[in-house]
This record gives sequence, C-alpha cells and structure tokens, in this order.
Amino acid sequence: MRESMHGSRRGVAAFAPFVGPAVMASVAYIDPGNYATNFEAGARYGYALLWVVLSANVVALLFQSLAARLGIATSKGLAEICREQWLSPVVYLMWVAGEVAAMATDVAEFLGGSLGISLLLHIPMLPAMAITITLVCGLLYWDRHGFRRTEWIIAVMIGIVCLAYVVQIFFLKPDWRALGNGLASPNLPDKQALLLAAGIVGATVMPHALYLHASLSGFRLGWLPKVDRGRLLRYSRWEILAALGLAGLVNLAMTATAASTFHKAHASPAGLEQAYRTLVPLLGSAAAGWFLLSLVASGVSSSVVGTMAGQMIMQGFMRFRVPLWVRRTVTILPSVVVVACGVDITRALIVSQVVLSVTLPFPMVAIVWFIGQTRIMGNYAVPHVVVALAALAAMLVIGMNVWLVLGT
Repeated sequence: MRESMHGSRRGVAAFAPFVGPAVMASVAYIDPGNYATNFEAGARYGYALLWVVLSANVVALLFQSLAARLGIATSKGLAEICREQWLSPVVYLMWVAGEVAAMATDVAEFLGGSLGISLLLHIPMLPAMAITITLVCGLLYWDRHGFRRTEWIIAVMIGIVCLAYVVQIFFLKPDWRALGNGLASPNLPDKQALLLAAGIVGATVMPHALYLHASLSGFRLGWLPKVDRGRLLRYSRWEILAALGLAGLVNLAMTATAASTFHKAHASPAGLEQAYRTLVPLLGSAAAGWFLLSLVASGVSSSVVGTMAGQMIMQGFMRFRVPLWVRRTVTILPSVVVVACGVDITRALIVSQVVLSVTLPFPMVAIVWFIGQTRIMGNYAVPHVVVALAALAAMLVIGMNVWLVLGT
C-alpha cells in the first residue's frame, strides 16, 4: 500500500492493494434475499421491473460510496462515529437495530446457502445446514490469519456467482429488446408490483453492508496521513464502481433469467426450490446445476460477511466484541428454528427482507447526517447538493420500505 501511495507503483499494481472493502460489501447485493425478490419479479412481470433493480443498485452504489468516504475521512466506522456524536439512548437503539439487521440478514443468507447445498447434494436441510456451518466457520477461521485471504476467497465466490449467470444467459438467449424496454421504461403494472419493487429495494440497500464498508475503509486504512486520503478516495471510487457495478449486473441477470424462463413459459415458481426444479426440464440439468452452485456460493460468502459485519456493529457501538464462533452460534439459531418448524424457506427469506426494511433507515439517516459536516469529515465533507441527493434517495427508499412493511 505504501508503495502505491508514494507513486512507485502504477496502474493495476497500484490499485490492487486497496481492493477489498467494496468487494466484501458487494456480497450483500447478490445474497439469497436478492435471489428471492429478483426471481419473483422476473417470473411475475417479465422484464417490466428491471428498471427497479437498476435504480436500487444505483442508490446502493451512492450510499456505499458515502459510507466508504466517511470511513476514509475519519478513520472510524459508522457505528463508532454514532457512539461518539449521539446520546446514549440513540446509540443503544441503533445498536439493537443493527444487531437485528445482522441477524435477519444471516437468516436469509444461511437458509439460502443451506437450501442450495440440500438440492445440490440431494440431502435434507438439517445436514445441509451442518455443512454450511462448517464452511462458514472455516472461512471465519481463515480470517484470523489475515483479512486478505478471506477477501480473496470471497472474491472467488463472487466470481462463481457471476460465471453462473453468464452461463445462464448463454442458455437462455433473452429477448434483448424487451430487456432494454424494461430498463428504460419505468412501469408498475399493479399494486403487487409496487410491493415487490419495495422488496427489491429492501433486499438491495442493506444496513449491515453500510456499517461494514465504513468500518473496513476506516479501520484498515487509518494509518494513512491526511495528505494521502485524496488518492485513496479515488481508488475507493473505482473499486466501488467495479464491485457494485458487477453486483448490479448479476442482479439484472437474475431477473432476466426468471423473466426469460418462467414468465415466458407461464411457470411461475413458488420459491427457490421450485425454481430449481422448474429449470431442470426447461433448460437442462447443467443450467440448473449452475443456479444451485451460485446459490451456495452466494449464501456461504454472504453469511461470512454478515457475521463480520455484526461483529463490527457491536464493536463500534458498544466497544466490546465476542468470539466469532459465539456470534455464529447465536445468529444461526433462528435459521435452525425455521427449518425445525417446517417454515417455507422462501417465505422466511421474504420475512427477513421485511425486518431489514425496518432497520434500514438508521444507517441511511446517520450517513446523510454526517457526510456534510466539516467538523467530522474535514476537507472531505461532501457538497450540499450531494447531501440533498442522498437525503432524497433515503426518503424514497424508506418510503418504499414502509409500503413493503404495511403491504406484507
């Protein structure tokens, strides 16, 4: 990193040491919750809601950029800044909301990954959950030996998800004209589409990803002197654009996959399990297998990142941390209860997104509140125009999520 900041490295070699925070955060945008909402959108409405998927990812990109900027400018995480700037009752409320968000996220991620393993290996859900726990704990153990190893493993898993959807698109041959119209023509066919649009936004703009990105950017790079942070911000913007742009393309590919397969064939699946079983006769076992492989990679990687985010939330708000295996044990309990009680997995995924929608305003409002203040951001405070744009986006997202909660 020091060589890159001092100019002795150029090009990709200079940029590579700083890659990591946005890659880790981007996992939240291709987790099993996104699978559930994107597949439902494509199956029900074809390409009509692609513009919603695109808009949600643009808003997510904006807020992840602001979260990273906050971390780089202050060398602190969002939770730590809230603890320092606000009264204790507000801090406790935000901590509880952040923990609830982390646990709800983990329900979606853990159940999605376990479902993928169950279908891929043809085994019941409980043994599949045991395999998922082993994989996740193994990756968390690797993090003890250096964060770069974990980041590279997560990047490989993201690559698997991306490759899976390249293969899917190759098999599908979507209607490119209809796809373009869906991106360029804002349209909500009915009330149910509005509710689903809110779900897409709720599954895309994730509370724990905002906390995580600010913390990773601030804690890892806090040793840099102030004069070097302008260059670091440029590197961060490029990484965010690449990582979250790729995640956005995967989200669009998910919706296009469902639109091309299920909507055209009038075979709307009732959940991810039925989606897989419907893909087999429609596209063949190879395409369906890639779907499951991507679901497993998505679930395992996002579960690891969700556990790390929960740890950072606790450490930032409350100044203490617990062993990761303890947090991992606590956060999987709701998932075990869901499976043991026979609750529908896709239904549980949707409910988890509703919980996320309730907790989303806390980090979004905090980011909008801090990013324009010179006393906190110093020379890196954002212009008032950007603050106003972020506030408008936050109000729209919060409004849609209120609609989602009321509708659900």
